[in-house]
Amino acid sequence: MSGPHPAVWAARPVGGAHVLSVRLSLTDDREELAELDRGLVAYGVVVVALAAVGGALIASRLSRELRTAAETARRISAGELDARIGLSGVPGTRDEVAELSSAVDTMAASLQQRLEAEQRFTADVAHELRTPLTGLHTAAELLPPGRPTELVRDRVAALRTLTEDLLEVARLDANREEPQLEAHRLGPLVESITRRSGVTAQVVGASGAAGASGASGTEAAGTAEAAYVRTDVRRFERILTNLLANARRHGGEPVTVTVSGTTVTVRDRGPGFPEKLLREGPQRFLTSAAERGQGTGLGLTIALGQAQVIGARVTLENLPPSGALATVVLPPA
Repeated sequence: MSGPHPAVWAARPVGGAHVLSVRLSLTDDREELAELDRGLVAYGVVVVALAAVGGALIASRLSRELRTAAETARRISAGELDARIGLSGVPGTRDEVAELSSAVDTMAASLQQRLEAEQRFTADVAHELRTPLTGLHTAAELLPPGRPTELVRDRVAALRTLTEDLLEVARLDANREEPQLEAHRLGPLVESITRRSGVTAQVVGASGAAGASGASGTEAAGTAEAAYVRTDVRRFERILTNLLANARRHGGEPVTVTVSGTTVTVRDRGPGFPEKLLREGPQRFLTSAAERGQGTGLGLTIALGQAQVIGARVTLENLPPSGALATVVLPPA
């Protein structure tokens, strides 16, 4: 029964005229039950707090390991093939994150081996082709003058150029290029490279100049001083020459080279870069020539690779109403 002094009563008749009753107090039992309730509540709070802390620690560790795995995967996709996640979790135990880390590391190691094998194969093939092509070039020079001789020499020259491009791509892929960086005045350097490239182009802004450059020479006028940049002349010439050749081959005249500060732009008035190229970047061994499919070949690939070596940045875009624009940003001296 309830009340300030709870008790339990029991009664039964005895001898017909009498009733035997018994009263048992529940005060002590109620206090014990209240104490048990308080203990259960306290223990429950402690258990929930410990579970929350433990869950937060485990979730934090898993989140940290997953972020590490994601960052490593991004580094691998960016070309850092020797990046690895390494061991994760408690030593001697295996969980899902550890399995994921091991799988990503195994995949990266396999991918690195495959790419290195392909790079060695490309370099070996290009190197082995050098000797017979040199002999073929010498033999072609001994042929009598005529149209067939011109065709043979033209194809031999194309093969030699392709072989040298393959070797250069192999060196770029292997990160074996060491630039010789020096300070150079950008305007005169661009004029000289444009003139040697054999591509007829209008040079604007070089030493305050605005003139036409090509195989026949350069005309310039103006007084503004061009900026100084820190670059490797040979590699920068490779970049600019490839961009000019690409503009002549796939674009439309006139081709304009503009120098502004430490930036050089090459613009043509052709149909522009293919959308796939702008979206995915240059693809090797593909060209926009109809007989060889759509793409850009090795020229833009080498230009972007050499730009990375000298610390420059190359961007490609299309300008309205027509024409492609290639921008090279060089580090200042």
